[in-house]
Amino acid sequence: MATVDECRQALQDLAARLESNAQTVRERVDLDRTLACRITDLQTAFHGRISDGRLVDLADGDDPKAKIALSTTSDDLVALVRGELDVTRAVANRRVSIKANPFDLMKLRKLL
Repeated sequence: MATVDECRQALQDLAARLESNAQTVRERVDLDRTLACRITDLQTAFHGRISDGRLVDLADGDDPKAKIALSTTSDDLVALVRGELDVTRAVANRRVSIKANPFDLMKLRKLL
């Protein structure tokens, strides 16, 4: 099981990756939504905002009003960010749950 710090670092790594791709993505994806990432096995959560192809304002704690909510285990979150776990397969196998409206899901997929 990954630790809270490893999950936080994974999300920071994801934010850095999105930042490096933001210029090209911004032209294709118009998405400005709040995001909650819930880590089920650690009983913890993180929240932030996806804006202009970036993950910004990342902080500890849940956002129950988030427009996009991702729920997964700590190990699966780390594997997703490292590219060791395919998000489509993870959702199909119920290892990851993403709650968002269908249009946001399509835009989110373009970001990742």
